[in-house]
Amino acid sequence: MYPRMNILTETDKSKIHAASINILDEIGINFYEPEALDIFKRHGFRVDGNTVHMKESHIQKALNTTPAQFQVHARSPEKSVTVGGHHLVLVPGYGAAAMITKDREQRPAVMADYDNFCRLVQTSGSIDMNGCLMVEPSDRLPQFAHLDMLKSNILLCDKPFLGSSVSRQAAIDSIEMAGIAWGGTAEIMNRPVMVAIISSLSPLQYSAEMAGALIEYARHGQANMIGLLMMAGTTGPVTLPGLLALQNAEMLAGVTLTQLVNPGAPVIYGATSTVTNMLTGGLAIGAPELSMLQNATIQMGKFYGLPCRGSGGLSDAQYPDMQAGIESTLALSTTVMSGANFVLHACGILGSYLAMSYEKFLADEEICSMLRRMLEPLEVTDERIDLDTIRSVGIGSEYLTHPNTLAHCRTEFYLSNMMSRDDFTTWGNKGGKTLSERLPEIFKKRMLTYVRPDIAPEIKNDLDNYIALQTG
Repeated sequence: MYPRMNILTETDKSKIHAASINILDEIGINFYEPEALDIFKRHGFRVDGNTVHMKESHIQKALNTTPAQFQVHARSPEKSVTVGGHHLVLVPGYGAAAMITKDREQRPAVMADYDNFCRLVQTSGSIDMNGCLMVEPSDRLPQFAHLDMLKSNILLCDKPFLGSSVSRQAAIDSIEMAGIAWGGTAEIMNRPVMVAIISSLSPLQYSAEMAGALIEYARHGQANMIGLLMMAGTTGPVTLPGLLALQNAEMLAGVTLTQLVNPGAPVIYGATSTVTNMLTGGLAIGAPELSMLQNATIQMGKFYGLPCRGSGGLSDAQYPDMQAGIESTLALSTTVMSGANFVLHACGILGSYLAMSYEKFLADEEICSMLRRMLEPLEVTDERIDLDTIRSVGIGSEYLTHPNTLAHCRTEFYLSNMMSRDDFTTWGNKGGKTLSERLPEIFKKRMLTYVRPDIAPEIKNDLDNYIALQTG
């Protein structure tokens, strides 16, 4: 019998691996970036048009040079993070086009929303990295929006951040702008300050944009998160084992390309595949199968000795209500308990990735804080068992007034600033508001705590000049 959280046995993992190798060798995988095809050809891969065929030896050689752990550096060194091993890095939502308001309305996201999420990340005690494309600002031209988002990442928050991967040029811009903040691109070469999200195009394809971005980040020693979102029954097999084999093949192909470009370049393995809602053809990211796939995906990442990514507070709900809480807690807790190192979409996502919410961000952040508390090792020592106190209280007395309780009651337990612990009468006397009703006020108070991190004025000027040059 194996632990309940591990749904794959060692035999299962070996079978999935073998099936993935078979897929990559016999069927192959398409790359639509000419430079990627040239790289594969130079290293002896069989390339037929856009289709690259990979043997197990190719993949094993790549895995041999992929680091099991690496650091992502922040402008403030104390905020740098380690990815891999037993470390946990939490990152906010990504890619939402809309905002859900406290009044239960949906509106297009704007740049001011992106800036506010940067402020939430900066003031968070649980979220370790800033995002990229947390929302898609509708008030910016799509081809240039990443420039403003990168600028906000650098100026409004001093934590590490995600680089843009919407195109090869966006990757170059991310590297150049990070170089401005760090004193030149030479200062970040092979010193990761960003993680880029590289998504395959299922089934068995990498777009020119994604492959190009991967090459640029790997070439400069920045971290690539090789991932995908496969939908069982539409873009992937309807059976979960079949889906796992196919997504594993796609991720191994991406990992292999990074190591051909720059052996030792950091890579994160991970996907957020889920099932298709067969009634609508849409995603079902609140489904229990997503959590099953997350556990299996993380197991496969560890099978290869790679840092692995997991899903965050994912929900199909359209508002931060009870459904959102149930689905997000299931996804987050499964991911964290399965041993994920890097959790994307940790906070804020609603509506099957299509929307973000300030209130949902805060609710998910609380789940993250609770999970961090649950992961803390229990220090079992003679002093903490404290038989002397147990003897002194004896049989039938109480611990409330004991000096030891007074000494530890403020540090031993998790204290939430968000959850109500009041009885019904006290709760009613305070207004009787649900958490969903209290969250808008919590958000307002949180914004008042924001302090913009210090940064040299010349960095801001250089970023502005770079953006002006790129936008013409």
